[in-house]
Order: sequence, then structure tokens, then C-alpha cells
Amino acid sequence: MIDATDKKLLDLLAQDARRPLSSLAQTLGMARSTLQARLERLERSGVIAGYTVRLGDTPQSARIAATVLVQMRPGSVAATVGKLKKLIEVKRVLTSSGRFDLILEVVAETPAALDAVLDRIGETAEITSSESLIHLSERYNASAL
Repeated sequence: MIDATDKKLLDLLAQDARRPLSSLAQTLGMARSTLQARLERLERSGVIAGYTVRLGDTPQSARIAATVLVQMRPGSVAATVGKLKKLIEVKRVLTSSGRFDLILEVVAETPAALDAVLDRIGETAEITSSESLIHLSERYNASAL
């Protein structure tokens, strides 16, 4: 269970996960040791699953991303997810309701690499059809704020 202070802490970390504990504690009006204990509790409980780096729009981070919508044979979710997890370009797999069974987030270094991974996804026996949506630009990202 998270309280209002936890929510404020999570908002501050979402803005800058590298912000020093002393600065966070001062902003939240608490002792550094109290803040450290609170962070450890949030990590243990799974509220904070980890810390990450967001790449900017530099040449090193120039990659091509796509959302792939997948339809599959009934009862084949576990087997399909197991196969998809082996593809390093597949970054996320979500189940979905409606016309598509899975939503994949895929990232590749080049258009040719993306084409190759889309071919490998399409060759998965349990997948009956797929539709790819290439990401052109990011206009808004609430999790990046």
C-alpha cells in the first residue's frame, strides 16, 4: 500500500531517478534514513521494479521501433511468449482483449534488422496474423516526465 508521500517520492524519481537521497529527503521533509527505508520498502514490495536510462535522440540511440499486433491460435499464449522472449529485439509483450491477442514492443538498429525480426515473429507457428505499426516520432510520453 502506498501513501501520499510514496506517490510524491515516485513522481520525483520519475523526473530524475539519479537525484541524490539527501535532496529527495529535503524536498519531502524527512530524514535521509527514513527516506532510504521507504525506498527499500517500495523496492521489496515491487512498487519500484528498477531504475533505467532513457536514451535521447542522438545518433547512438537512433533505432527503429514498432508495435506489433498479433493474433494467434487459441491456448497458445504461453508457448508464443516463450518464443518471443528469445528475440532480443522484442522488448515487451502485453496480452490484449479484442481483435489482437498480444501487443509487442519491438526495437531494432536498422530498418533491415526490423524487417528480419518481423519475419521471425511471423514465422512463429502459433501466430496466425500480425500487423506492424512503425513508430515515427514521440509526441508525448507521461512516463518520461
